[in-house]
Amino acid sequence: MSTKRILLSFVSLLLCAIQGFAYQIQEIKVWSKSMKKPIPVNIITPQSYSTNHTYPTIYLLHGHGDNHKGWSRGEVVGKLADIYNIVVVMPDGGYDSWYFDSPVEQGYCYETFVSKELIPYVDHNYATIKDRRFRAITGLSMGGHGAFYIAFRHQDLFANVGSLSGGLDIRPFPKNWNIAGRLGAYDKYPERWEESTVVNMTHLLKPGQLNITFECGASDFFYQVNCNMHKKLLEAGIPHDFTSRPGGHSWNYWLNGIKYQFLYFSERFNDYLKEKH
Repeated sequence: MSTKRILLSFVSLLLCAIQGFAYQIQEIKVWSKSMKKPIPVNIITPQSYSTNHTYPTIYLLHGHGDNHKGWSRGEVVGKLADIYNIVVVMPDGGYDSWYFDSPVEQGYCYETFVSKELIPYVDHNYATIKDRRFRAITGLSMGGHGAFYIAFRHQDLFANVGSLSGGLDIRPFPKNWNIAGRLGAYDKYPERWEESTVVNMTHLLKPGQLNITFECGASDFFYQVNCNMHKKLLEAGIPHDFTSRPGGHSWNYWLNGIKYQFLYFSERFNDYLKEKH
């Protein structure tokens, strides 16, 4: 084969590799009746997407100070949607909502939005598998807390949950990230904080009810609360995956970690498919 033909073959292979990822990302607005406002949502559909087929769904939550576009950086999530043939839903969770239904501000009802408004909208308008076993939720930092909070409280909707560098115990941080703005000051409303921190929600879990995976970098300020969650789950006899690697609270860590979570969720989805057949 001539050098020219070798070069052309290489270029063709390169173009195929580049064109291999053809996911679509769409920004929509979903009306929230509970908050009386439209909520921006980015939705990724994989290259294979067709209304003649149905797809598992991953709800992906952003961190404090970010928005629904946060996870779109670097194309990592879009490529993962293509690889695993998954619909990815990335809602705007507010600058500092922590995904609670705030008892302080009526305009912050993000638990209700995700569980009662967003999921029905997505299942009605997209070709998703309308079954908790094929639905996962995860997120980073504030979104990691939100994913555990929503999944633990709505196990009828989710069979799979993850967290990356999640604030899985908010009590050690009473002055940080405006959590007090959502729940009220810790010294005035300690019961709200105790009830709203996910490390206190392990009593809601039963072995095998939720597939759980979470991780945190060893130099992250949330590392200890993640270790504490791991310990509580062990004590409760709840199966889960917990991973720690070198790293801190950064996008380098999260964009690497999300690859393992998509793999984990995809394997769970495939396990359920085998059960169906």
